[in-house]
Amino acid sequence: MSQPSPRFRIGIDTGGTFTDIVAVDATTGAMSVTKVSSTPANPAIGLVRGVNDILAQAGAGPADVAGLAHGTTVATNALLQGGISSLGLIVTSGFRHILEIARQSVPDGYGNSYFWVKPERLVPLQFVREVGGRMDFKGNELRALEETMVRDAARFFRAHKIEAIGICLMHSYANDSHERRVAEIVAEEYPEATLSVSSIVLPEYREYERAVTTLVDAFVKPYLDRYLKRVHDELGPLQRVPFLVMQSSGGVASSEQILRKPITTALSGPAAGALGSAVIAEIAGFPDLVTLDAGGTSTDFCLIESARPQLTNGGSVGAFPVRIPMIDITTIGIGGGSLAWISREGHLKVGPRSAGAVPGPMCYPNGGHEPAITDANLVLGRLPPALIGGGIALDVERARAGIAALAAKLPGNMTAEQLASGIIEIANWAQANAIRQMTIQRGIDPREFALLSFGGAGPVQSPAVMDLLGMKACIVPPNPGNLSAFGLLAVDWRTDHIVTKVMHEDAIDLADIATRYATLEKEAVANLKRDGIAEAQIRLVREADVRYAGQSMEVRITAPSGVVDATFVSGLIDAFNAAHRKTFGYDYAGQQKIELVNLCVSGFGVIERPQMPKLAPGDGRVAPRGHRPVYFGTSFQDTPIYDRASLPPGARVIGPAVIEEFGSTTVVFPMQDVEVDPHGILVIRPQLAKEAV
Repeated sequence: MSQPSPRFRIGIDTGGTFTDIVAVDATTGAMSVTKVSSTPANPAIGLVRGVNDILAQAGAGPADVAGLAHGTTVATNALLQGGISSLGLIVTSGFRHILEIARQSVPDGYGNSYFWVKPERLVPLQFVREVGGRMDFKGNELRALEETMVRDAARFFRAHKIEAIGICLMHSYANDSHERRVAEIVAEEYPEATLSVSSIVLPEYREYERAVTTLVDAFVKPYLDRYLKRVHDELGPLQRVPFLVMQSSGGVASSEQILRKPITTALSGPAAGALGSAVIAEIAGFPDLVTLDAGGTSTDFCLIESARPQLTNGGSVGAFPVRIPMIDITTIGIGGGSLAWISREGHLKVGPRSAGAVPGPMCYPNGGHEPAITDANLVLGRLPPALIGGGIALDVERARAGIAALAAKLPGNMTAEQLASGIIEIANWAQANAIRQMTIQRGIDPREFALLSFGGAGPVQSPAVMDLLGMKACIVPPNPGNLSAFGLLAVDWRTDHIVTKVMHEDAIDLADIATRYATLEKEAVANLKRDGIAEAQIRLVREADVRYAGQSMEVRITAPSGVVDATFVSGLIDAFNAAHRKTFGYDYAGQQKIELVNLCVSGFGVIERPQMPKLAPGDGRVAPRGHRPVYFGTSFQDTPIYDRASLPPGARVIGPAVIEEFGSTTVVFPMQDVEVDPHGILVIRPQLAKEAV
């Protein structure tokens, strides 16, 4: 008898507090979710525990799994937590101070120049070694590589036990032969070292950004390698299953491909949530959204326009700029585990310190000794007495005692409930201000956007954030605590390729551009085929970095497909003028020549996305499961409590109300109402806005 084919695709999002799991049955479209505590000492344990739990829930086993997709911040956290050591850099003679000089820009503007302290360099100056040899910007060799200096550098690093080495030579984007030879020599002299080569990691000009990106790649390689090996060891019988890892650009790749360029994964954690949000935006009919993903330690925001998350290639990891395509995510240190504390000046602060998964908020079993946002919401009656389906019992009296003790240290003779309300208000304004910065500073009116809230700690507060900004609506998808894990199953395979070729508009070489695009497209197709993607599933997208002649920074635009001819060039120029006008509010169309800087190709392996089925119609009756006192404004109000699963499509509930489900809780505030759409998505609006409609 033939064996049934594997039917479950499983998405795993490992966060600082919880690991979220979603399984989709490819034959029926049915979706299962679960959530387990993360295991910071070895995140692979939490990952495998969650996979085993969801398989047991579905009555399935390892043989039923078709694939695993994973998003993680393990590499990012290693970089952000400091302790960077055992890192070396090889540069062209005369450029030893490349990291010291960096760029002249100062965070928060030049008014901050007097107070800003330049961050510690990724590599101390004594571990930056120079080698002779030089290319020009066209890739012509000006001086031969001095191999003796390379061998001396390799021996120096070996003697000083420098385990990871970045190689970044001048103009290697135009000719990588020197860098490749340096890597060969270092591997001969010091085979144990981890190497990252800039012409592989980032074949672009701007040596500072290229050097930093290469060093970040070198740094995260050992972490990601160890982590993936741990995951492989823990998977046991699931080791045969294809294991895909999320990339910062919003695509997935096999773990084998990821290890060739791990920096693409270093920033991947929040990207899955943004991709899942884009799916919800399309289904819910709100193509323009700001997403708010609040977890245990932080909140991530992303701007979505026309159901597409915004991309950037000018992001950073902490203080370090990295030039790789990534979904444009803004993060602040506000989450369910964020601690309330008193500053030296006697002011109440919330975050960025967090209780994390261990010990957790005060109300958790074996929780910490400082109150967190979760404790405040519990004291206000906005959370149930247990989380994740009863898996974590909450101690409201311990939370109230902790907040009361903090209130006693502040003036005003506040009650525990008053201080808890103040803690939530500070957190809400922090989130609202982050949204204002990512919209208003770009000339975007947030009142024209909806707010899509997810993450375990998002929907309990986001409707209040919607009111603070006057946004259209607050959208809460089904299983909001697991949307990032769902997003992992809704993204295509992706590979990105780039080459620098600076050309003035008057000197554009059409044949050269065509050849370079063809080479990049061939590389992209080969990468995807190596991961087992059929040619019929592959889609290629051309892009280009363009600027006006005389400018120092570029705008990335989609380039025309097809033949590279005069029509291609005019289309490119028109697209750039439009993008410049949208980004900066003006353009120089017909007045200023353009300059082509980088050619880019993204290859996509298109997958069949999981569908969100419509809910079965109900009988029209909407009844609360019960009532409890919930604090709004200055007092408790008797508030109906609903099970989300019992709300049928078309149901409308007038606030105040609390809607509970397995992984999250949604609070509908006074003067708001909520409707359930055909897919079970909650749409919360201010009542005045509803009356206007």
